[in-house]
Amino acid sequence: MFDAVKTKNEIVEFIREYYKKNNLKGAVLGISGGKDSGVVAGLMSEAIGPENVVGLTLPCHSKAADASDAQLVAEKFGFELINIDLTGTFDTFHKQIEALDTYSEEELKNSDINIKPRLRMATVYYMAALLSATRGGVYIVPGTSNACELYVGYFTKGGDSVYDIAPIYSLTVEEVIKVGEVVGVPEKVLYRTPDDGLSGLSDEDKLGVKYNDIAAVIRQDRELPEEVLAKIEKLHKGSAHKFDIPKFELK
Repeated sequence: MFDAVKTKNEIVEFIREYYKKNNLKGAVLGISGGKDSGVVAGLMSEAIGPENVVGLTLPCHSKAADASDAQLVAEKFGFELINIDLTGTFDTFHKQIEALDTYSEEELKNSDINIKPRLRMATVYYMAALLSATRGGVYIVPGTSNACELYVGYFTKGGDSVYDIAPIYSLTVEEVIKVGEVVGVPEKVLYRTPDDGLSGLSDEDKLGVKYNDIAAVIRQDRELPEEVLAKIEKLHKGSAHKFDIPKFELK
């Protein structure tokens, strides 16, 4: 039986020990208005103090609700929230790509979706470096990916796959929600239907599988129909390149 209180306390201690061992000061993370970033923000605030946590809203042709939900999280945990609008940056970049050749919207769609988290992560690391230089200590970037997303490779290489500490790395979506209940993440954020904020689809619609089914594979706690299992394993194997970078070894 999953013990959310025990797990929350263990994660907080894990963060504190890492910060103490490496003489770190703060954390900078993107606050999307979703449960994962909300839970991580809450855990970081408890572990190192909200005065040492900085959240970023990074709109890029985004929904207005994302910013308002991010504000709820910042107000709940008491950390600083900074808005850096990347819409103009994305548009400038996109115009340069359009000038290269005549591509259809469909041909550009996947690249457009994936450049946004890469722009965001570059911005998060920029701010972490800036705050490290100006606030008297090292700021690092916590990751917000959960075990279900990682199992099927539902993240962007060079985007949300880049981070310095991973507090919810081994938690399934359901476990993240349970920890979020203990931490006190606002209900509107915690129970919001997860989506990437980029494609206009929910995570499950985009993946074609349910998060609780992915969790069943990870935890091996119930059997799934063969077609569902096959789809999940196809996603898992198809994303192996995101984890294992081939390296030539000189002999």
